[in-house]
Amino acid sequence: MKILLLEDDLALSDIILEYLEDNDNDVTLVYDGEEALSAAYETQYDIYLFDVNVPAIKGFDLLKMLREEGDKTPTIFITSLNDIEDVSAGFESGADDYIKKPFELAELLLRMQNLQKRHYTQARSQTVQISKDLSFDIDKELLLHKGNTVFLPAKELKALKAFLKHPNEVLTFETLNTVLWDYDETPSSESLRAHIKNLRKHLGENLIHNVRGSGYRFEMQVD
Repeated sequence: MKILLLEDDLALSDIILEYLEDNDNDVTLVYDGEEALSAAYETQYDIYLFDVNVPAIKGFDLLKMLREEGDKTPTIFITSLNDIEDVSAGFESGADDYIKKPFELAELLLRMQNLQKRHYTQARSQTVQISKDLSFDIDKELLLHKGNTVFLPAKELKALKAFLKHPNEVLTFETLNTVLWDYDETPSSESLRAHIKNLRKHLGENLIHNVRGSGYRFEMQVD
């Protein structure tokens, strides 16, 4: 992969750089948001790895600027921020994933590889096939049943999009709360269960599985 790495911690950036290059990746390392912005304009990357609290332009603001320019490069935030508001701000800026410091380098690489695979699959087709009769139009953000539009309320739509980005993976309760509720809203376990129940009515009972004590797993059913 061709990677743009934005990390102002000199020691950590060298560790990540060395590990990724040892795993046959081409990495451009920059230390502030302005450098990252210039690099993103000059070169087409397969993935962005952005720290959040960096000089010049913060990571969240940087990605917002790139997304407004139509840049859809998959992006992972590397951050020490833990508050749900911070995580929510990261997703709202256009991030595809985030990983909290400290982390295992092997986990970072796996997240990058999975994200690249999903991005490549979706780039080839603007429609994701969920099951034999269900599909999702990415551009129009529409759920289709045998070609007919299925109306989804806003939060059920957000949940479905999150599941489609992470098929066959466990989305934790914390992550889903972050995705479904804005910063000025108060999430609750009861409300989350209600939205999942409503989404199951449209998708069927056998696609979304409850992982006790952790969250939910969305299983694609395409042969």
